[in-house]
Amino acid sequence: MLSQTCILLFCFFFNSLFTIFAATSFLNLTLPHQHPNPEAVVQQVQRRVNDSISRRILINGKSQCLTGNPIDDCWRCDPSWAANRQRLADCAIGFGQSALGGKGGRYYVITDSSDHDTVNPTPGTLRHAVIQDEPLWIIFQSNMVIKLKHELIFNSYKTIDGRGANVQITGNGCITLQYISNVIIHNVHVYNCQPSGNTDIRSSPTHFGRRGRSDGDGISIFSSRNIWIDHCALSHCTDGLVDAIMGSTAITISNSYFSHHDEVMLLGHDDRYLPDSGMQVTIAFNHFGEGLVQRMPRCRRGYIHVVNNDFSEWKMYAIGGSANPTINSQGNRYTAPTDPNAKEVTKRVDTDEGQWSDWNWRTDGDVLVNGAFFVPSGEGLSMQYAKASSVDPKSAGLIDQLTMNAGVIGGPRDNSMNIQYGGGTTTGPISTGGGVGGSSGDEGDFFGMIFGSGAAQTQSSPTTTMFLSLLIILILYLTTNHSGLLSLLL
Repeated sequence: MLSQTCILLFCFFFNSLFTIFAATSFLNLTLPHQHPNPEAVVQQVQRRVNDSISRRILINGKSQCLTGNPIDDCWRCDPSWAANRQRLADCAIGFGQSALGGKGGRYYVITDSSDHDTVNPTPGTLRHAVIQDEPLWIIFQSNMVIKLKHELIFNSYKTIDGRGANVQITGNGCITLQYISNVIIHNVHVYNCQPSGNTDIRSSPTHFGRRGRSDGDGISIFSSRNIWIDHCALSHCTDGLVDAIMGSTAITISNSYFSHHDEVMLLGHDDRYLPDSGMQVTIAFNHFGEGLVQRMPRCRRGYIHVVNNDFSEWKMYAIGGSANPTINSQGNRYTAPTDPNAKEVTKRVDTDEGQWSDWNWRTDGDVLVNGAFFVPSGEGLSMQYAKASSVDPKSAGLIDQLTMNAGVIGGPRDNSMNIQYGGGTTTGPISTGGGVGGSSGDEGDFFGMIFGSGAAQTQSSPTTTMFLSLLIILILYLTTNHSGLLSLLL
């Protein structure tokens, strides 16, 4: 009787395991917050762009506001936008469109540009604002340069809204979004960010912890979701300008101006880190400008939609990847450098063609200038993209119009103002294992950014935990009561 019970338990276990794994494979879900159908998000972005372009064409000459850029046309056409700042939260597109930021929360006005104390920040400073537990819409009383002492650690549900002021964030560590959600960063300059750390930093009103050494990223996104970065100008940082790693997803990076940097954007921590397969990022309406070398972006795993950006300079390549990411490039303009050895837009990093030939890298409606060429691979225009390609990216010839306001609004769009750049452009990671832990390399510490105490730990999925528990119980039961049957089965 007991032998029959054991056999039934084994049958139940493996049948359940097969069912769950089959469902997971069908949906391709590796993160709890990734979109189950990324192609639907791609179609929605295309429709939003095409609708905005159509409205601009229909009433051209009657309105000086409409640009065809669906994000800008959503809020900039309202002459009273300053009285209704939080409408911005309804204007995002793509995978990060659900980022609420501080919507519904009170306004917090930054009146003090100092950053003297990372454990007990002064009220009125940006550091004091971003660690609060409540949703906040953060605005600035006047123009200011905020020189950070160490990393600026955010709490969830925050908007930095730099409209109406010239806001510059620089110094040590810069912006860190770790284990949080729903953040909007809008209309700020971020530059000259340098490594720092080995100190205590507060992350909420009730918790501070010891931080290791940061990499010097402009904006570091670590195991976070629902993030929207819009109309920022980023340059001259020690490591990446924007890095998203360790299972981050639901991200949109739009209308920003990138310049004067080597390794611009890293999406995915390490080829071996499987949860990054659920990373989904929209990169739209950005200008990748002067002084850039590579990684616009460099992707590991995940689904990356690169749409209607202007790539006016690179020295090595524009888009790179490893570990089989999906790259969907639509309606961009790629202008190759004069170097005859750097005409290719794409680069499969440290991978033989036999391995990457089935990776889904697609070019659709891209404008290739000065000998630039994009090497597609995988399913390309076949079944995977049939639905997406039914909505033509009409905007391919309107890149100038769609990216004309990329960067910070209301002043220099890029970081070409009179700034003293201490960090300059670097060519390699500087991490010593405490910050984002070698995020630019392949041998970095996965968990180098975790606080010494009190930090949320990376959790196993409920499915994995349940089946591991059942397996342990079953093995213990058989070992205790039916060691002979266990040896027979094994």
